[in-house]
Amino acid sequence: MNPSLAQSFPNSRLRRTRQTPWLRNLVAENTLTINDLIWTGFVMEGSALREPIASLPGVARLSIDELVAEAQELKSLGINAMAVFPALDPKIKNATGSEAVNPDNLICRAVSAVKKAVPEMGIICDVALDPFTDHAHDGLLVDGKILNDETVEILCTQALVQVKAGCDIIAPSDMMDGRIGAIRKALDNNGFQDKLILSYAAKYASGFYGPFRDALNNKGSLKGDKKTYQMDAANSDEAIREVAMDINEGADMVMVKPGLPYLDIVSRVKQTFNMPTFVYQVSGEYAMMKAAAANGWIDGERILMETMLCFKRAGADAILTYAAKDVAKLLTKI
Repeated sequence: MNPSLAQSFPNSRLRRTRQTPWLRNLVAENTLTINDLIWTGFVMEGSALREPIASLPGVARLSIDELVAEAQELKSLGINAMAVFPALDPKIKNATGSEAVNPDNLICRAVSAVKKAVPEMGIICDVALDPFTDHAHDGLLVDGKILNDETVEILCTQALVQVKAGCDIIAPSDMMDGRIGAIRKALDNNGFQDKLILSYAAKYASGFYGPFRDALNNKGSLKGDKKTYQMDAANSDEAIREVAMDINEGADMVMVKPGLPYLDIVSRVKQTFNMPTFVYQVSGEYAMMKAAAANGWIDGERILMETMLCFKRAGADAILTYAAKDVAKLLTKI
């Protein structure tokens, strides 16, 4: 028998270790630090621009110069990594997402600018076509079907232009089969053996992504849905298969997305593979907290920190969140 199961009242009083903050901290099973945070945000064309996103309170599309200033502030707060997504003018988007492989595209110029100003900042780049396509799908769309292998070829080129611009971690979010192995091979064959791949290994076809699509200027653009390539919310075992395949193909880290509604998946992935496991607190999760807090229905700061700790308890090694700066400031106050 597990000795802990033999404990009984009154010899054992579990409240003893809850009496004071210092005792609670002393016996805490999980802790959250600034090193666990990855700032997540959006870059746009222009200069000296911060364009608020209505459905993501406190988040703005930033011009490249403002993104650089943001990176400098993040570094001052102790945040060491950022994930950046391009918010393009819809006029640049087309059916094939050809701008994704332009070495001088918005995301490549943004990465180069941040690396020049804050070289020690780790930069994570999304690899998928949805910011670049006029139909807002992650891959090539032909007759209502997303083409897998043809999309993977484009993703390999997209990854290469990003690492050449200075990206540290390539993060394929497209959910095409076989893309991790293909991208790993492309990186290795072009002298980028040390570049890392963070796979969106268990990415679900979720309703929690709405504000993110607003941020990318994709609102109303999506033709159909993404259920043929993103995962079904009903499935857990399938997530293990997805993660196993991506690890076998060369992923250095894996990610579960969304976050809070999928803590069971985070836990299973971490316990099964013992790999660096990241979680993405997606736009819908963030927006709901902000809206409820703004209406006085919840204590926003308390709920934010509680959710962060829940991610850690489930097994997450790092957390992508739009609230990274808020969390860092709250940790500093603690």
